[in-house]
Amino acid sequence: MSAEIVLADNVEIAVKAARYRLEIIDLIRSAGNGHMAGSLSCVDILTVLYERILRITPDTVDDPPRDRYIQSKGHAVEALYVVLAGAGYLGRAELGTYLRFGSDLIGHVTRKVPGIEQSTGALGHGLSLAVGISLAGKQDRLDYRTFVLLGDGELAEGSVWEAAMCAAHYRLDNLVAIVDRNRYQIAGSTAEIMNSEPLAEKFASFGWSVREIDGHSIAAIDEALSTVPATAGRPTMIIADTVKGSGISYMEHDIRWHHRVPSDDEYRIAQQDIRARIAELRNNR
Repeated sequence: MSAEIVLADNVEIAVKAARYRLEIIDLIRSAGNGHMAGSLSCVDILTVLYERILRITPDTVDDPPRDRYIQSKGHAVEALYVVLAGAGYLGRAELGTYLRFGSDLIGHVTRKVPGIEQSTGALGHGLSLAVGISLAGKQDRLDYRTFVLLGDGELAEGSVWEAAMCAAHYRLDNLVAIVDRNRYQIAGSTAEIMNSEPLAEKFASFGWSVREIDGHSIAAIDEALSTVPATAGRPTMIIADTVKGSGISYMEHDIRWHHRVPSDDEYRIAQQDIRARIAELRNNR
C-alpha cells in the first residue's frame, strides 16, 4: 500500500473519530448523564482498534480464535458504545436507548451488549481479566490477542500491579495493555492524587515491553498496535499520551468535564470545534 493511500486512510479514520466525539456528546446530552472527558480522550484509540487491529466482527463475536478487547476504564463506556455502533455491533435505534429504563446500555461496560467481552467499572480489574484470558489462549494454543485499555487514574489500584507481575511471569506476549494517560481523574490530576510516574520505567521493571506514543495520532496508534508483540515472550504496554476532553476546546484539561452535560451553547461550540477539525483534516491530507 502506498504512503499516499495510507495517509488518506488515516485521515478518514481521524474524521470518523471526530464524528464519534459528537456522537458521544449527543449520547450524554440525550441521557442527561455520562462520563464526557474520559470518553473523548480514548476515542481515537478505540477507533483504530475497531477499524484496523481487532480480528473480530459482529459475526464472529463467539468464535474461539477472535481477538479479545477489555475496557478496564469502564466508565468511559460512551466511547465504546458509539464505536461499536459504528462497527455494526449495535443498531442506531438501540444506541439511542442509552441509560433509559430497561435498556442494556448502562453507564458502565456490560456483557449484555453485543461485542463486549467483560463487564467492568470497578476500576483496577480489567488487566487481571485480560491476563486470565491471555493465559487461557496460551494453554488452549489459540493465536488470539487480548487488548485492554486502562485509565491512568486506576493505576493506583494494587491489583493492576499484581496483574502486571503475573503477565510478565507467564510470558504473555499475546497481551497488549494500553494506558490512556490523560493525567486526570475524577477529583484532580493523577500526579496530585496518587502519582504513578514514571510509568514506562515501572512497567519495564515488571518485565513488559513498553512504548510511549501520541494517543491522538492515528498513525502512531496504528503502528504501535500493529507491531505486537513488541518483544517475543513479553507482554506489551503502550502508554498513550492523551488529553482529557480532547477535541472540544473548552473541555480540554478541565476536570469539571469528567462527569458533566453540555448546555445548548456549549453543544454549539462543540459542533463548531468538530466541524473545524474535520475541515482541517481534509485540507491537510
